[in-house]
Amino acid sequence: MQTPVLRKGAVALLASASLLLSACSSTDGPAAGEDESSPRAGTTSAPASTSPSADLPPAKGSVEVVKTLTDGLASPWGVAALPGGDLLVGSRDEATITRIDAESGEKTLLGSVPGVAPAGEGGLLGLAVPPTFGADHLVYAYFTTESDNRIARLQYDEKKPPGQQLGAPDTILRGIPKGSIHNGGRIAFGPDRMLYAGTGETGDTGLAQDKSSPSGKILRMTPDGEPVHGNPEGDSVVYSYGHRNVQGLAWDSGKRLWASEFGQNTWDELNLIEPGKNYGWPDAEGKEGTPGFVDPVALWKTSEASPSGIAYAEGSIWMAGLRGERLWRIPLSGKAGGEPLADPQAFLEGKYGRLRTVLAAGGDKLWLVTSNTDGRGTVKPGDDRILLLKVT
Repeated sequence: MQTPVLRKGAVALLASASLLLSACSSTDGPAAGEDESSPRAGTTSAPASTSPSADLPPAKGSVEVVKTLTDGLASPWGVAALPGGDLLVGSRDEATITRIDAESGEKTLLGSVPGVAPAGEGGLLGLAVPPTFGADHLVYAYFTTESDNRIARLQYDEKKPPGQQLGAPDTILRGIPKGSIHNGGRIAFGPDRMLYAGTGETGDTGLAQDKSSPSGKILRMTPDGEPVHGNPEGDSVVYSYGHRNVQGLAWDSGKRLWASEFGQNTWDELNLIEPGKNYGWPDAEGKEGTPGFVDPVALWKTSEASPSGIAYAEGSIWMAGLRGERLWRIPLSGKAGGEPLADPQAFLEGKYGRLRTVLAAGGDKLWLVTSNTDGRGTVKPGDDRILLLKVT
């Protein structure tokens, strides 16, 4: 079903305390000189606002690289796990989706996504597998076309020959503005079985505060692309606004939504997302304490992070860094405001280059995807690769 992004009269901010909480990848941050000098210019309600119920994590954690699952990937970006554990990996620049066997690392090409127009930070971006995959065999993709960014779903038939296993895209949401930078692109199904998407403001900073635009937002929709009961405005998919370029989405054990976001020249951010709230861009960057804006939970210098994908495991948020070339661990305290239990801790600094996507693999395991073949990294033999990590 093809639906417009916003409905007429949509998206007046509703900050009522009766709203329930729910539920993050900038592209590459201020790298290659691109951003560093740029001016600032359904039917299911959202999950309850509860704190994580699991035991608190230790203040200090650990990371062990168990193995390299596979290598030789070209511009990997979106990653999603199938019910059996195998991975689907999208190539941003080649517009292909490949299945990776979670045990052997064997690759099977599903096919190409028609209509993708890779350029700059755009192309085939986020992937998501719905909780209904066992019945409908659908794969969701966020991608850039010649005219916009959009979300579509494709039928996956593994009985067909490799390279011919994807059906035609069925667009559920179109008209998300595109740009050479800041296209957002991360999508994920939440605990409420609704689809969430992080978008960017395309370098047009004013769009982040324009509640009639889907740019610079986190969107929440049904699997058919419709607004969800419990959204700030019932006829809009906009869930939160004032974002520069959302790159990572993840939920903790209390079903709270977290999002990572590229800063400009000073601060990258990890935010705890609440429906209808304003996260400040372009009027605020970092913790400014400005009335009406939500301050981030954690901050990094842009040289230390330029965050992309995030995941939740073992009581912590794990955040992949592009320009920072490291994996960050943020142990959660369970407090309502989201304050970390301890300072963020960095791992794998510089060892594998740029890190694009991190995905929970169950228990104390994570999948970590490098991003050195996207035109901004230093390519080494074997790039790009997927690593299996054991974490605490």
